[in-house]
Amino acid sequence: MAIACAVVTAAASGLLLPIATAPSAKAADDFRPQLVTVDTPSRAAKEKLAALGLDLTEHAGHDFTEVVLHRPADAIALQMAGLSWEVRIPDLVERESEVNAANRAYAAATATSPLPSGRDSYRRLSDYNDDLDRLASLRPGLVKKFALNHRSLEGKPVYGVEIAHDVTAAEDGRPVFLMMGLHHAREWPSGEHAIEFAYDLVENYGTDERITALLKKARVLVVPVVNVDGFEKSVNDGQLIDLRAIDGGGTGSILATPGNAYKRKNCRIVDGLTPLANECALASSPGGFGAGIDLNRNYGGFWGGPGAAAEPADATYRGPAPFSEPETQNIRELISTRQVTGLITNHTFSNLVLRPNGVAPDTVGPDGLPVGNPPDEAALKELGDRMAQQNGYTSQHSWELYDTTGTTEDWSYNATGGFGYTFEIGPDEFHPPFPEVVDEYLGSGQYAGKGNREAFLLALESAVDPESHSVISGKAPEGATLRLKKTFATPTWSGTIKDTLDTTMTVGEGGSYTWHVNPSTRPVVKARQIEVISSEPLKRQTYTGTTTPTQPSDQEFTVDRAADVLEVKLDWATPDDLDLYVFRKNADGSLSQVGSSTGSVGEKERVLRDDPEQGTYVLRVENWASVAPSWTLTASLYDATADEVGGVIENWTLSCEKDGKVLEQVPVVVDRGQRVKADLKTCAKKWGTS
Repeated sequence: MAIACAVVTAAASGLLLPIATAPSAKAADDFRPQLVTVDTPSRAAKEKLAALGLDLTEHAGHDFTEVVLHRPADAIALQMAGLSWEVRIPDLVERESEVNAANRAYAAATATSPLPSGRDSYRRLSDYNDDLDRLASLRPGLVKKFALNHRSLEGKPVYGVEIAHDVTAAEDGRPVFLMMGLHHAREWPSGEHAIEFAYDLVENYGTDERITALLKKARVLVVPVVNVDGFEKSVNDGQLIDLRAIDGGGTGSILATPGNAYKRKNCRIVDGLTPLANECALASSPGGFGAGIDLNRNYGGFWGGPGAAAEPADATYRGPAPFSEPETQNIRELISTRQVTGLITNHTFSNLVLRPNGVAPDTVGPDGLPVGNPPDEAALKELGDRMAQQNGYTSQHSWELYDTTGTTEDWSYNATGGFGYTFEIGPDEFHPPFPEVVDEYLGSGQYAGKGNREAFLLALESAVDPESHSVISGKAPEGATLRLKKTFATPTWSGTIKDTLDTTMTVGEGGSYTWHVNPSTRPVVKARQIEVISSEPLKRQTYTGTTTPTQPSDQEFTVDRAADVLEVKLDWATPDDLDLYVFRKNADGSLSQVGSSTGSVGEKERVLRDDPEQGTYVLRVENWASVAPSWTLTASLYDATADEVGGVIENWTLSCEKDGKVLEQVPVVVDRGQRVKADLKTCAKKWGTS
């Protein structure tokens, strides 16, 4: 924890002034909401900051987190924690609604935007519902509107569309791709991109060979607004008053807007209780804090673990139980009843393509073993990298942004095996000027003609590729209902919940069927690889020194040979707190951070780097809260061997049914990229007599 002097920017002079004592009553009256950049160079440092209960934004890098200070007590909390920061915007309330003005100007000057729908402004909830109706009426043989199983807390239906060649036909075994938006209410572009992809597919079917072929091979589900209650409050308030500035990437002005313009969560006011009429609209949620449950921490997979808050007022509050909310129940049931072989859930912002898992692989999970990397890490990374090449985003693990549990892919990937990704759309704002929404979807600059549109198409192509999922084929009576089902325990961070996957298809003419499905064994129970480091190092170097507060100490270490692991350990004699950062020196002398460790007081620091590139590394020690700051630093190179832990094989139960009566059941074991044959001969024999 840094003892470094915290600073704020004096609005008038630009001078850096220390915060020393609690402000007077007059100073408190004069305090204006501020955007500050807090030094958080590691996951542990971010956890320290999160524990203060302040208004953290999602704009965070390797060594910083942007935070909104709404009152003097917020600044005092930072100071008392010993965290250092700088003010980026000293008075957010003075900012006028530049973005709303820019949007109005864009709409006035634009008859039809380049987007597939031609839209030139953000949609409200009624606009989304109208567009879903419009898509279904435009191509009734291609598009089918549907309502999800649960209405929202305020009683609103949640709608989506299914898009496919001969969409009204019975389920025919095609793989399913799911596109979602607006889990988080304030992230308006996430819904815009989802519905624009729907327009793209519908308008280009029959004329674009690529899209036509994809819609003959797949069924595409689009749910543009998952959090209908929260989004309605956000967009209604945000289009009336939005005290934001074009400030070069800062988020403070947008989060300082009063009301619900930047509401993050759903409309749950009290756990387990339905909100009263208009209660959610009146419960102001500046910066995403306040009432509500973070839907992207409420899914069952690893629910209750790192990166999900237990306190209801926190922005990442996970809720009282897994799947406690109708919105997450909707998505759970949608995925559990369809063979979703690929999905994208859209969010804003940070220009990222994130893949599972949500916690770092060396995190000890609820089973007492390291979580490890997903068994499909190589394939997940390959697709993520290809998508990022289209939009210029960074492809990375979710945990490399910060730890999360209870997210959509924490559950969906580990429960079904279907590949899932989070897109964090845009560089620096939750809902930027609308022209940026256009550019992010279609691509601009060197990514013109690509953008998220091309990335989405790559994801859809992966979802229909049999090498990315599994195939069951064989013979069964024409018109029979085939059912794939399994029930299992999904691990949370403190126990398990019961999950059931139950999907059906209808056997077509001729009695032959082909069913594109997810693997029978869930990723969460498959054997996973963890690295076991050799006992003797290939190379080791030790450094000693003393670091005073605010003055980092750098040492250089050269990786001059092939090695599986670079380990850097920081130790000191006192029970105080030092932190460790590891950088790789680039050819131009600049530094790229490749690892960090910032534990709590008394916890020693350690950084591991797999397959380190050869070259020079800078090892940095910072004094966060040490009164006797002498330390020992050890850098070592090791060989490592892969050790396989866990691992079971699961099967689907395949049933052949007529009029709800089961005529035959067989177990089916099928892995990713595998095709198996299952001829249902007993069902055929019983078919005519049942």
